[in-house]
Amino acid sequence: MEDKGDGLMEFKIGDLSQMIGGEVLRTGENNSILVNIGGKERTIRLLKTGGGEFEFILDNTFHHAKILQSGSAEVKLMLDGQPITVKKHSKLTEVLEKASALGGSGGGDRNLASQIPGRVVNIAAQPGTEVKKGDVVVVLESMKMQVAVKAHKDGTLKEIKVKQGASVSRNDVLAVIE
Repeated sequence: MEDKGDGLMEFKIGDLSQMIGGEVLRTGENNSILVNIGGKERTIRLLKTGGGEFEFILDNTFHHAKILQSGSAEVKLMLDGQPITVKKHSKLTEVLEKASALGGSGGGDRNLASQIPGRVVNIAAQPGTEVKKGDVVVVLESMKMQVAVKAHKDGTLKEIKVKQGASVSRNDVLAVIE
């Protein structure tokens, strides 16, 4: 059996007995990762990370994953409520660990931007209030799903740049936190 390099991974979803082969091909800008899953190239875009949780978009669909347990040979995740086991191969683990570290970046940036296009359905925090990293500031609806946009750092909410019912594009600034 030949070694196919360290970008390979195998994962098992829920109670499915078969392992699915996957490979991290390369990482791109905007926290995107090009992967090959079961022979198909797909792009995963990481939105929010930190605290063992990940929010990402795969093929234009929003997903949420939480690391339940990380051992030396495999990582157990809860993906959209489904348990998944990922066998560790250094490349994927590296990407996930890097992604966790990225969650802390953006501390100097005051702007809280939308990661997805959508409609503002709720403004959860008011200007002038103190927010902690991870607090919900705005809730967007995209493709019939509600997505919470959370504060990227601790600070004071200086202003909300959107109104309820407004449509926003990706990367639009929703709020300013100082």
